[in-house]
Amino acid sequence: MAGNAPDLDPLDEAAVNAVREAGLADIAAADSLDALKAVRAAILGDQAPLVTANRTIGKLEPAQRGLAGKNLGQARKALTEALEERKVVLAAEHEARMLVEESVDVTLPTARRTAGARHPLETLMEEVADFFVAMGWDIAEGPEIEHEWFNFDSLNFDLDHPARQMQDTLYIDGRSVGAETEDGAHLVMRTHTSPVQSHAMLSRGVPLYVACPGKVFRSDALDATHTPVFHQVEGLAVDKGLTMAHLKGVLDHFAKAMFGPEAKTRLRPSYFPFTEPSAEMDLWFPQKKGGPGWIEWGGCGMVNPNVLRANGIDPEVYSGFAFGMGIERTLMLRHGIADMHDIVEGDVRFSQQFGVNGRGN
Repeated sequence: MAGNAPDLDPLDEAAVNAVREAGLADIAAADSLDALKAVRAAILGDQAPLVTANRTIGKLEPAQRGLAGKNLGQARKALTEALEERKVVLAAEHEARMLVEESVDVTLPTARRTAGARHPLETLMEEVADFFVAMGWDIAEGPEIEHEWFNFDSLNFDLDHPARQMQDTLYIDGRSVGAETEDGAHLVMRTHTSPVQSHAMLSRGVPLYVACPGKVFRSDALDATHTPVFHQVEGLAVDKGLTMAHLKGVLDHFAKAMFGPEAKTRLRPSYFPFTEPSAEMDLWFPQKKGGPGWIEWGGCGMVNPNVLRANGIDPEVYSGFAFGMGIERTLMLRHGIADMHDIVEGDVRFSQQFGVNGRGN
């Protein structure tokens, strides 16, 4: 390249012409605007021979300065004109190439609407159902408007239990279904999916292994961690010889399926009317805010003998275990969702990030 020539004598017309011709050849060889920019820097940049030679004119004798200026001026003029001409050609070629590469066939059909996505709650509930079916369990469903006996009495809730009060439970106006008084129908919006377990015990008999996913209702206001309508999955196993060890094994297996191979559970003593003994179930959660630790996931225990009797099963022959956890809570833990509003408000952008299978792909 012309820019690599040694120190140039501005009085040496032949040497100046040689630099000019070399520069013109480099300009003609440039096949892109970037290449032409590099050539310009080499032949007319601060360190180019013609430019450095021009700085030495002031040191020449006055009689020699005219000849030196003429030699360098003619060379620089020729190179500058050649650069501009080549730039026009290369710019036109670049524009033509872009028109071809970036052309759009406006006659082709195209989607004019944003593609939707499945809600992650739906896909997670399907994943939960598939997990239990793979273990040989059945999936049981029941009505969302439930009789008080199934929602409370069959599950060993006392008449004065706080869960029966209107600040926790949504009651159906009996007059809307033909009863004479407001509370005459004894119907509620189910507060958990446990009534489905009672239906299953009465209709299917024993041995019984069922999972009950579904929608439940509470008198809660919508905030970051609560919603009046949410989803639960509860499991029930009734057979001869079942123990807490079987319960713990199912919970650990379920936790690994939901949260990965490092997941595990622990049980803390607690109280529920429908199980005895009862336990709160904690999940080992590596992504917990502040560092890995235990976080509450659900409740569980051995089925209370009173519940077995109420549903026609002899507790002297059969035992059972039950557990339940919130689907929304599972989703929030698994994907780091901080606000319940994101789940319930129906913004398709929220669902799109989870893809078609609920795991983001």
